[in-house]
Amino acid sequence: MSKAPKKRNALGKGLDALLSDVSTEPMPAPRTAGPQSPSLNEIDVQKIEANPFQPRSNFDEKSLTELSESIKIHGIIQPITLRSGSEGKFQLISGERRLQASLKAGLKTIPAYIRSANDQQMLEMALIENIQRKDLNAIEIALSFQRLISDCNLKQEELGGRVGKERSTITNYLRLLKLPPDIQVALRDNKLSMGHARALVNIEGIDIQLEIFKKILNDDLSVRKVEALVRVLMKKLPVKKVNPNLANDDDYEFKQLQSKLCSHFGTKVEVNSSNGEKGEIKIPFVSVQDLNRLLEILDV
Repeated sequence: MSKAPKKRNALGKGLDALLSDVSTEPMPAPRTAGPQSPSLNEIDVQKIEANPFQPRSNFDEKSLTELSESIKIHGIIQPITLRSGSEGKFQLISGERRLQASLKAGLKTIPAYIRSANDQQMLEMALIENIQRKDLNAIEIALSFQRLISDCNLKQEELGGRVGKERSTITNYLRLLKLPPDIQVALRDNKLSMGHARALVNIEGIDIQLEIFKKILNDDLSVRKVEALVRVLMKKLPVKKVNPNLANDDDYEFKQLQSKLCSHFGTKVEVNSSNGEKGEIKIPFVSVQDLNRLLEILDV
Protein backbone atom coordinates (compact mmCIF):
# COMPACT_ATOMS: atom_id res chain seq x y z
CA MET A 1 0.00 0.00 0.00
CA SER A 2 1.43 3.32 -1.00
CA LYS A 3 1.80 6.08 1.53
CA ALA A 4 -1.18 8.38 1.80
CA PRO A 5 -0.61 11.61 -0.13
CA LYS A 6 -1.07 14.87 1.73
CA LYS A 7 -3.56 16.91 -0.26
CA ARG A 8 -4.90 19.99 1.46
CA ASN A 9 -7.65 20.61 -1.11
CA ALA A 10 -9.73 17.65 0.13
CA LEU A 11 -9.25 18.16 3.84
CA GLY A 12 -11.92 20.79 4.33
CA LYS A 13 -14.65 18.28 3.56
CA GLY A 14 -16.59 16.26 6.08
CA LEU A 15 -17.16 12.50 6.00
CA ASP A 16 -20.40 12.83 4.04
CA ALA A 17 -18.65 15.01 1.47
CA LEU A 18 -15.88 12.46 1.06
CA LEU A 19 -18.39 9.70 0.51
CA SER A 20 -20.45 11.80 -1.93
CA ASP A 21 -17.39 12.33 -4.15
CA VAL A 22 -17.36 8.72 -5.18
CA SER A 23 -18.91 6.83 -8.01
CA THR A 24 -22.51 5.74 -7.49
CA GLU A 25 -22.38 3.09 -10.22
CA PRO A 26 -23.23 -0.25 -8.57
CA MET A 27 -20.81 -3.15 -8.68
CA PRO A 28 -22.13 -6.32 -10.31
CA ALA A 29 -23.62 -8.58 -7.65
CA PRO A 30 -22.98 -12.33 -7.49
CA ARG A 31 -25.49 -14.44 -9.39
CA THR A 32 -26.82 -15.86 -6.16
CA ALA A 33 -27.71 -12.41 -4.86
CA GLY A 34 -31.28 -11.13 -4.89
CA PRO A 35 -32.56 -7.81 -6.25
CA GLN A 36 -30.28 -4.93 -5.36
CA SER A 37 -30.79 -1.21 -4.92
CA PRO A 38 -28.80 1.04 -7.31
CA SER A 39 -25.88 1.49 -4.87
CA LEU A 40 -26.01 -1.59 -2.65
CA ASN A 41 -24.24 -4.88 -3.34
CA GLU A 42 -23.99 -8.33 -1.79
CA ILE A 43 -20.29 -9.11 -1.50
CA ASP A 44 -18.66 -12.45 -0.78
CA VAL A 45 -17.11 -12.10 2.69
CA GLN A 46 -14.07 -14.12 1.58
CA LYS A 47 -13.23 -11.39 -0.93
CA ILE A 48 -13.03 -8.65 1.72
CA GLU A 49 -9.62 -7.64 3.03
CA ALA A 50 -8.99 -5.81 6.30
CA ASN A 51 -8.66 -2.04 6.40
CA PRO A 52 -4.89 -1.34 6.58
CA PHE A 53 -5.66 1.95 8.35
CA GLN A 54 -7.97 0.46 11.00
CA PRO A 55 -7.44 2.56 14.17
CA ARG A 56 -9.18 0.15 16.53
CA SER A 57 -6.96 -2.42 18.18
CA ASN A 58 -9.44 -4.09 20.56
CA PHE A 59 -12.90 -5.54 19.99
CA ASP A 60 -14.89 -6.79 22.96
CA GLU A 61 -15.50 -10.51 22.37
CA LYS A 62 -18.75 -10.56 24.35
CA SER A 63 -20.33 -7.69 22.43
CA LEU A 64 -19.06 -9.23 19.17
CA THR A 65 -20.85 -12.48 20.03
CA GLU A 66 -24.03 -10.58 20.91
CA LEU A 67 -23.91 -8.75 17.57
CA SER A 68 -23.32 -12.06 15.79
CA GLU A 69 -26.42 -13.59 17.38
CA SER A 70 -28.44 -10.51 16.40
CA ILE A 71 -27.20 -10.78 12.81
CA LYS A 72 -28.30 -14.43 12.68
CA ILE A 73 -31.85 -13.31 13.52
CA HIS A 74 -32.19 -9.90 11.87
CA GLY A 75 -29.38 -9.82 9.31
CA ILE A 76 -27.17 -6.78 8.64
CA ILE A 77 -29.15 -3.59 9.32
CA GLN A 78 -26.38 -1.14 8.34
CA PRO A 79 -24.27 -2.14 5.31
CA ILE A 80 -20.49 -1.93 5.52
CA THR A 81 -18.42 0.29 3.20
CA LEU A 82 -15.74 -1.04 0.86
CA ARG A 83 -13.43 0.09 -1.90
CA SER A 84 -12.34 -2.01 -4.86
CA GLY A 85 -9.02 -3.80 -4.44
CA SER A 86 -6.86 -5.90 -6.69
CA GLU A 87 -7.76 -9.23 -8.32
CA GLY A 88 -11.49 -8.82 -7.77
CA LYS A 89 -11.17 -8.27 -4.03
CA PHE A 90 -12.30 -5.39 -1.83
CA GLN A 91 -10.79 -3.47 1.08
CA LEU A 92 -12.85 -2.55 4.10
CA ILE A 93 -13.34 1.18 4.72
CA SER A 94 -15.73 1.00 7.67
CA GLY A 95 -17.69 -1.68 9.48
CA GLU A 96 -15.01 -4.10 10.71
CA ARG A 97 -17.02 -5.03 13.79
CA ARG A 98 -20.06 -5.85 11.60
CA LEU A 99 -17.83 -7.88 9.25
CA GLN A 100 -16.25 -9.87 12.09
CA ALA A 101 -19.67 -10.55 13.61
CA SER A 102 -21.00 -11.64 10.20
CA LEU A 103 -18.12 -14.08 9.77
CA LYS A 104 -18.84 -15.38 13.28
CA ALA A 105 -22.49 -15.81 12.32
CA GLY A 106 -21.51 -17.85 9.26
CA LEU A 107 -22.71 -15.42 6.60
CA LYS A 108 -21.39 -16.04 3.09
CA THR A 109 -22.19 -12.56 1.74
CA ILE A 110 -22.69 -9.15 3.31
CA PRO A 111 -24.45 -5.98 2.04
CA ALA A 112 -21.94 -3.26 1.21
CA TYR A 113 -21.58 0.11 -0.46
CA ILE A 114 -18.65 0.30 -2.87
CA ARG A 115 -16.85 3.64 -2.77
CA SER A 116 -13.93 5.12 -4.65
CA ALA A 117 -11.41 6.38 -2.09
CA ASN A 118 -7.68 6.99 -2.12
CA ASP A 119 -5.47 6.04 0.82
CA GLN A 120 -5.83 9.39 2.58
CA GLN A 121 -9.63 9.47 2.24
CA MET A 122 -9.78 5.88 3.45
CA LEU A 123 -7.70 6.70 6.50
CA GLU A 124 -9.80 9.77 7.29
CA MET A 125 -13.10 7.91 6.94
CA ALA A 126 -11.92 5.03 9.11
CA LEU A 127 -10.57 7.35 11.82
CA ILE A 128 -13.55 9.72 11.88
CA GLU A 129 -16.07 6.88 11.94
CA ASN A 130 -14.28 5.32 14.90
CA ILE A 131 -13.92 8.60 16.78
CA GLN A 132 -17.69 9.04 16.60
CA ARG A 133 -18.27 5.65 18.24
CA LYS A 134 -19.31 5.82 21.89
CA ASP A 135 -17.42 2.67 22.91
CA LEU A 136 -14.00 3.90 21.81
CA ASN A 137 -11.62 4.28 24.77
CA ALA A 138 -9.74 7.50 25.48
CA ILE A 139 -6.37 6.26 24.21
CA GLU A 140 -7.88 5.03 20.93
CA ILE A 141 -9.50 8.45 20.50
CA ALA A 142 -6.21 10.22 21.30
CA LEU A 143 -4.28 8.06 18.84
CA SER A 144 -6.94 8.66 16.17
CA PHE A 145 -6.69 12.42 16.73
CA GLN A 146 -2.88 12.21 16.48
CA ARG A 147 -3.06 10.22 13.23
CA LEU A 148 -5.51 12.67 11.68
CA ILE A 149 -3.14 15.52 12.57
CA SER A 150 0.08 13.84 11.44
CA ASP A 151 -0.98 11.50 8.63
CA CYS A 152 -3.78 13.62 7.15
CA ASN A 153 -2.00 16.96 7.67
CA LEU A 154 -4.86 18.47 9.67
CA LYS A 155 -4.51 21.36 12.10
CA GLN A 156 -6.29 21.10 15.43
CA GLU A 157 -8.83 23.74 14.37
CA GLU A 158 -9.61 21.78 11.18
CA LEU A 159 -9.79 18.54 13.12
CA GLY A 160 -12.23 20.06 15.60
CA GLY A 161 -14.56 21.02 12.78
CA ARG A 162 -14.32 17.58 11.19
CA VAL A 163 -15.19 15.61 14.33
CA GLY A 164 -17.41 18.17 16.07
CA LYS A 165 -15.08 18.73 19.04
CA GLU A 166 -13.68 21.86 20.68
CA ARG A 167 -9.93 22.34 20.24
CA SER A 168 -9.49 22.21 24.02
CA THR A 169 -11.13 18.76 24.03
CA ILE A 170 -8.74 17.54 21.34
CA THR A 171 -5.78 18.99 23.26
CA ASN A 172 -6.86 17.18 26.44
CA TYR A 173 -6.96 13.88 24.58
CA LEU A 174 -3.57 14.46 22.95
CA ARG A 175 -2.01 15.21 26.34
CA LEU A 176 -2.88 11.64 27.41
CA LEU A 177 -0.24 10.37 24.99
CA LYS A 178 2.41 12.03 27.17
CA LEU A 179 1.57 9.66 30.05
CA PRO A 180 3.80 6.62 30.76
CA PRO A 181 2.89 3.41 28.86
CA ASP A 182 1.58 1.65 32.01
CA ILE A 183 -0.94 4.41 32.60
CA GLN A 184 -1.97 4.52 28.94
CA VAL A 185 -2.59 0.75 28.98
CA ALA A 186 -4.75 1.07 32.12
CA LEU A 187 -6.70 3.86 30.47
CA ARG A 188 -7.12 1.77 27.31
CA ASP A 189 -8.34 -1.21 29.36
CA ASN A 190 -10.80 0.98 31.32
CA LYS A 191 -8.96 0.42 34.59
CA LEU A 192 -8.48 4.17 34.79
CA SER A 193 -10.92 6.93 33.87
CA MET A 194 -10.30 9.97 31.70
CA GLY A 195 -10.68 12.13 34.83
CA HIS A 196 -7.92 10.24 36.64
CA ALA A 197 -5.63 10.54 33.63
CA ARG A 198 -6.22 14.28 33.21
CA ALA A 199 -5.22 14.79 36.85
CA LEU A 200 -2.07 12.70 36.44
CA VAL A 201 -0.92 14.46 33.28
CA ASN A 202 -0.55 17.70 35.27
CA ILE A 203 2.15 16.13 37.45
CA GLU A 204 5.75 16.43 36.30
CA GLY A 205 7.93 13.35 36.61
CA ILE A 206 7.10 9.82 35.49
CA ASP A 207 8.04 8.34 38.87
CA ILE A 208 5.53 10.52 40.69
CA GLN A 209 2.83 9.82 38.08
CA LEU A 210 3.34 6.08 38.46
CA GLU A 211 3.33 6.33 42.26
CA ILE A 212 -0.05 8.08 42.26
CA PHE A 213 -1.30 5.67 39.59
CA LYS A 214 -0.53 2.68 41.83
CA LYS A 215 -2.25 4.41 44.74
CA ILE A 216 -5.35 4.94 42.59
CA LEU A 217 -5.53 1.22 41.80
CA ASN A 218 -4.68 0.00 45.31
CA ASP A 219 -6.96 2.40 47.21
CA ASP A 220 -9.66 2.74 44.53
CA LEU A 221 -9.38 6.54 44.66
CA SER A 222 -12.10 8.65 43.08
CA VAL A 223 -11.26 11.35 40.54
CA ARG A 224 -11.99 14.05 43.13
CA LYS A 225 -9.58 12.49 45.64
CA VAL A 226 -6.86 12.21 42.99
CA GLU A 227 -7.33 15.86 42.00
CA ALA A 228 -7.02 16.87 45.66
CA LEU A 229 -3.92 14.70 46.05
CA VAL A 230 -2.34 16.26 42.98
CA ARG A 231 -3.05 19.80 44.25
CA VAL A 232 -1.40 19.03 47.59
CA LEU A 233 1.56 17.39 45.88
CA MET A 234 2.08 20.26 43.46
CA LYS A 235 2.24 22.70 46.38
CA LYS A 236 5.00 20.63 47.97
CA LEU A 237 7.05 20.22 44.80
CA PRO A 238 9.69 22.90 44.14
CA VAL A 239 8.51 25.23 41.40
CA LYS A 240 9.88 28.39 39.86
CA LYS A 241 8.17 31.50 41.04
CA VAL A 242 6.53 33.49 38.33
CA ASN A 243 7.70 36.76 39.85
CA PRO A 244 8.76 37.03 43.50
CA ASN A 245 8.59 40.84 43.36
CA LEU A 246 4.94 41.02 42.39
CA ALA A 247 2.08 41.56 44.83
CA ASN A 248 -0.12 38.56 45.63
CA ASP A 249 -2.85 39.64 43.21
CA ASP A 250 -0.39 39.97 40.34
CA ASP A 251 1.24 36.68 41.26
CA TYR A 252 -2.16 34.99 41.17
CA GLU A 253 -2.93 36.47 37.75
CA PHE A 254 0.39 35.22 36.37
CA LYS A 255 -0.29 31.74 37.73
CA GLN A 256 -3.75 31.77 36.18
CA LEU A 257 -2.25 32.84 32.86
CA GLN A 258 0.37 30.11 33.09
CA SER A 259 -2.33 27.51 33.81
CA LYS A 260 -4.38 28.63 30.80
CA LEU A 261 -1.34 28.49 28.52
CA CYS A 262 -0.48 24.99 29.75
CA SER A 263 -4.00 23.84 28.92
CA HIS A 264 -3.99 25.62 25.56
CA PHE A 265 -0.69 24.17 24.35
CA GLY A 266 -1.00 20.79 26.04
CA THR A 267 2.40 21.07 27.70
CA LYS A 268 4.19 22.86 30.53
CA VAL A 269 4.56 26.60 29.91
CA GLU A 270 6.67 28.98 32.02
CA VAL A 271 5.73 32.63 32.42
CA ASN A 272 8.49 34.73 33.99
CA SER A 273 8.61 38.46 34.72
CA SER A 274 11.34 40.47 36.40
CA ASN A 275 9.47 43.68 37.17
CA GLY A 276 5.83 43.04 36.39
CA GLU A 277 6.11 44.61 32.95
CA LYS A 278 8.79 42.76 30.98
CA GLY A 279 9.30 39.02 30.89
CA GLU A 280 9.26 35.90 28.79
CA ILE A 281 7.12 32.87 28.01
CA LYS A 282 8.89 29.52 27.57
CA ILE A 283 7.20 26.67 25.71
CA PRO A 284 9.39 23.54 25.65
CA PHE A 285 9.04 20.76 23.06
CA VAL A 286 10.32 17.19 23.16
CA SER A 287 10.54 16.34 19.46
CA VAL A 288 10.22 17.78 15.98
CA GLN A 289 6.68 16.41 15.83
CA ASP A 290 5.86 18.13 19.11
CA LEU A 291 7.35 21.38 17.74
CA ASN A 292 5.18 21.10 14.63
CA ARG A 293 2.15 20.62 16.86
CA LEU A 294 2.96 23.82 18.74
CA LEU A 295 3.53 25.73 15.50
CA GLU A 296 0.12 24.61 14.28
CA ILE A 297 -1.51 25.96 17.44
CA LEU A 298 0.40 29.24 16.99
CA ASP A 299 -0.61 29.19 13.30
CA VAL A 300 2.98 29.91 12.27
